[in-house]
Amino acid sequence: MSAGGAFGGARGYQPKPPEKGVFPLDHFGECTPEKEAYMQCLKESKNDAEKCKEKAQKYLECRMSKSLMAQQNLEELGFGKGTEKGTEKS
Repeated sequence: MSAGGAFGGARGYQPKPPEKGVFPLDHFGECTPEKEAYMQCLKESKNDAEKCKEKAQKYLECRMSKSLMAQQNLEELGFGKGTEKGTEKS
């Protein structure tokens, strides 16, 4: 039973971080209003995230502005030009 080490873990195995990395939790509630607005929208739309895209964008913008996640182009996160105010063009 020495193949995997204690509790099935491989000895000497070094875990790799996720591709996007880990971002800190919002311990101080800096983006709580944006998060709550998004969660309320999901609740009201029966979890249809497409209907809450503007609120999701505002939440991510808040996280980026407070250094709670890495700055990233919103288009790379699925928000096309014109997404703001529900005017995304296809």
